[in-house]
Amino acid sequence: MRRLACVDLPALPLQLLLRRGEYGGEYRRGEYGKGEYGKDCPVAVVDCDKPQGKILWVNERARASRIVPGMRYAAALSLSGTSRGALRAGEVSPREIERAVEANLRLLKNFTPDVEAAPEDPGVFWLNASGLNPLYESLFGWAELIRDAFDQNESLRSTVVVGYSRFGTLAVAKAAARTHGNMAADITVFRDAAEERKAMRDVPLESLRFDPRRLETLRKLGVRTVGQFADLPPEGIEKRLGKNAGCLHRQARGDIEIPLNPSPSEQPICRRVQLEHAETEVERLVAVIENHLSSLLEDLAARHRALTGIQVAFHFEGGGRHLERVRPAAPTNDLEQVVELVQLRLAVTSLPDRVTELVLTVLETPITRLQLELFADKPRRDLAAANRALARLRAEFGEDAVVRARLGDGHLPEALFFWERLSKIENASPCGTDAGALVRRIYSRPIPLPPRPRQEPDGWILRGLEQGPVVRVLGPYVISGGWWRKSVHREYHFAETQKGELLWVYYDRPRRRWFIQGRVE
Repeated sequence: MRRLACVDLPALPLQLLLRRGEYGGEYRRGEYGKGEYGKDCPVAVVDCDKPQGKILWVNERARASRIVPGMRYAAALSLSGTSRGALRAGEVSPREIERAVEANLRLLKNFTPDVEAAPEDPGVFWLNASGLNPLYESLFGWAELIRDAFDQNESLRSTVVVGYSRFGTLAVAKAAARTHGNMAADITVFRDAAEERKAMRDVPLESLRFDPRRLETLRKLGVRTVGQFADLPPEGIEKRLGKNAGCLHRQARGDIEIPLNPSPSEQPICRRVQLEHAETEVERLVAVIENHLSSLLEDLAARHRALTGIQVAFHFEGGGRHLERVRPAAPTNDLEQVVELVQLRLAVTSLPDRVTELVLTVLETPITRLQLELFADKPRRDLAAANRALARLRAEFGEDAVVRARLGDGHLPEALFFWERLSKIENASPCGTDAGALVRRIYSRPIPLPPRPRQEPDGWILRGLEQGPVVRVLGPYVISGGWWRKSVHREYHFAETQKGELLWVYYDRPRRRWFIQGRVE
């Protein structure tokens, strides 16, 4: 019979937040939810770090303070208090979770080639555990290696269940994650399918990601475990509890079994180049890379794929290693363009030792065929050329050299926008306006002004004598708040100088000082 394993990284976003080490100390296995990183404090993941932010994940210390997912950040703070053990919260972006899932997927492929990640539950993976007896002494030992790999390489707590069905292993893994209290409870290996089914029937429904309203309905019926849920008559389950509950009911009864759908494990195209003589000259290293890039691009074309980036690893004579990455503006198989980016990247890279070996790894994507239009009008602005120019800037100065401002919904003016990496330029779509509007230019950091005396015989000088004194002040416009972190009270004014410059200034009452926030054009 086929053996199937489920690996669960319980509350993965919360573990990623704790792994940052923002609460001091180091991760220790077995202490998840009980003073992670050495401090006994409630921790939560929120969708945005604001009073009305929604709590998504909490640790056991937070649950003990009656803080649960779905609660607002401000309400949770009122429950935890303001002492040393107050709630700590932070954001974990979807991209960070996606990168962690991809890294964990690659890690699990070291133990079996067939691995599937749950699309709607980050941190859950199913593995094909069949045919591993010749490679490992036992399936329990194999599960121990997986658990230790996550603990040592990723600093993540994991639960491994080896059984026979997708739903059964997942239910037992979720239940083990909720009741984890000793070192042996995070690994379960079932001897036969009957033992797995018996353990699955005892799993509380709260362990599964069940809709809270449906769960409350089942509680009123006295249904609290998976076994009691599976014993309900199938007629009317989907109609009364929804389509998701109907699918779970059929899986719990064993009526359907979803087959394993592993992600493809195609190996990346890679070249390892041993240099005859240790090299330090960038020009000669670029020539070696160019010679091998042509064959790499030919292999990509044979796969019907295009290059999206290239990684160049330098192995030094003294034993060290250095990695550089280059990314073109768009997927391409143009050798000249890639070589130019590599040359720009290496021109600003200082190699600490002589290079003895190069490892070239190609990042790729399927080729997309663009629709050619015979009579298409070419725009005056060549976006492809602009994107190639930005790619050269990134290659020479780094990924953070090309950014753009994105509007946010922060409380303070400097938090109303943030900078994000600009991958490519797209066609502009400006909104039409009937009349021109004044534009406020915000400085990256407010400019502090000298203390203002009580009496100013020559007027208030903001920008030097060349602009003259302030002749008119509009305001104040008060912004206050920040009580959930640090109290803020600002009184904003628009100050017009004698020369006509309009400045945006504010008085910070807690700091008792004036600042220039920006200017109006």
